Amino acid sequence: MKICGIFLNLLMLTSALAQTRLAEDSGPHPRVGRLTLDPQNVTVLRLRRGYVSSVRLPEEVSSVVVGDPKNFRAEHSEAEPRLVFLKPLGAKPSESNALITTRSGHEVSLHLVSGSGTSGGDDVDFFLDYERPHSFVIQPGQPSFLISDSRTLNFQSSQPAAKPNADGAAHNALLRQSSVPVPDWVGKRLQVAVGSISESGQQMIVPFSVLNNSELTIELLPPQIQLAGPGKRGAKATKAEQVPISDYTLTLRRLGPGTRADGVVVFERPSFKESRERLLLEVAQAEQVDHPVLVPIAFTAAAHGEAQ
Repeated sequence: MKICGIFLNLLMLTSALAQTRLAEDSGPHPRVGRLTLDPQNVTVLRLRRGYVSSVRLPEEVSSVVVGDPKNFRAEHSEAEPRLVFLKPLGAKPSESNALITTRSGHEVSLHLVSGSGTSGGDDVDFFLDYERPHSFVIQPGQPSFLISDSRTLNFQSSQPAAKPNADGAAHNALLRQSSVPVPDWVGKRLQVAVGSISESGQQMIVPFSVLNNSELTIELLPPQIQLAGPGKRGAKATKAEQVPISDYTLTLRRLGPGTRADGVVVFERPSFKESRERLLLEVAQAEQVDHPVLVPIAFTAAAHGEAQ
């Protein structure tokens, strides 16, 4: 009887150890990663049902878009402006993508991969920390939605100071724009005006002015260029595609009430467009990124002596 009791106890102990090991093996393998923001890369984010994954950006997040909202959920709270939380909703394995945009216009592209959550040994990205790269300047020959950082000029008089190593045509366009006393403003509290557009080879040079017509101090985001037009679903639907900017200059980023800033944007014009599409200059303030001012731009610069 004693031998039977000992054998039974050993059997129960072996079974308990086996169950404990099985439980450990069936759990996820948590991963914590640190990456540098790179517009050319798409990061794979491994998710699992029952777990939430966190992505932290080096600056505040303005928007999060998920390709398949039925199977994935993205959450962002103003209390944690740099964090985005992602988790799968469905029980079956699925994939989708997510696009995170920061307040300054930088974008992070993610490839979301969700396992079934029933097999052991799955890697799950619990936390992904993005670091700011040393420079956001676009290198020639590498198209990107990211644009170069702001280059604020110093003032010694009412005219902008010379920009070191600047392209001559863009610098001259900025000087001419800053001398225009009353441009044709578009907008109400944030007003934008486009000056005389010129071309340099394949590059479009667009000078512009911005006026803070409110009683509050505002901060401007880097300007952007859109190619927009009606969508295929009907006249009310619209589509917009960002055109990569090779360089820009803005005399001021922070504007007090009644303060004006002048700037110039340089970009390579698309080779063609549809008849109902338009090029638009987009200017927004940091606290209202979802309400930009859009000003039409001529697709072809006016010839010498020709009115635009």
